[in-house]
Amino acid sequence: MKTPSVLFICTGNICRSPTAHVLLMHKARAAGFDVEVDSAAISNEECGNPPDPRSVAEARRRGIEMHAHCARQVRKSDFDRFELIIGMTAQHCAALRRLAPASTAGKIHLFTEYADGIEGDVPDPWYGGQKDFVEVFDLIDLGVDGLLARLQADAGATSAPARPPRR
Repeated sequence: MKTPSVLFICTGNICRSPTAHVLLMHKARAAGFDVEVDSAAISNEECGNPPDPRSVAEARRRGIEMHAHCARQVRKSDFDRFELIIGMTAQHCAALRRLAPASTAGKIHLFTEYADGIEGDVPDPWYGGQKDFVEVFDLIDLGVDGLLARLQADAGATSAPARPPRR
């Protein structure tokens, strides 16, 4: 069986996408499920920077370490490497579709498609305070649960990539 692969995308790769990255890694490991996970940015503004300290603090408060992360921008090769490329906002998904080779555009999904009862964009906590980071972490936690359940179900049934549930 092929290991599923997921790339999370946000604006700078210092708040939302690295949070989703470490949460999926943490939860998959706890479930004994093998998945390749990475995260990247649409923008190159934060490339080389560590995660936002407020993201790190919230992850640590929940027993998860965000160590060894360095922000990077999405690369053309990512579209071939990853089965799922998940944007935190509709704007991220639109930018990804403009960058993606036509043959890989079907891999791009909005993160909240995997979060039961949540629609729209994952807000950027960078502009707010710690309370915003807590709320975004909770939302990402919910979405990662839905995504992991889909990945596990798909791994048991087929080698096709996890598609969001139909609403």
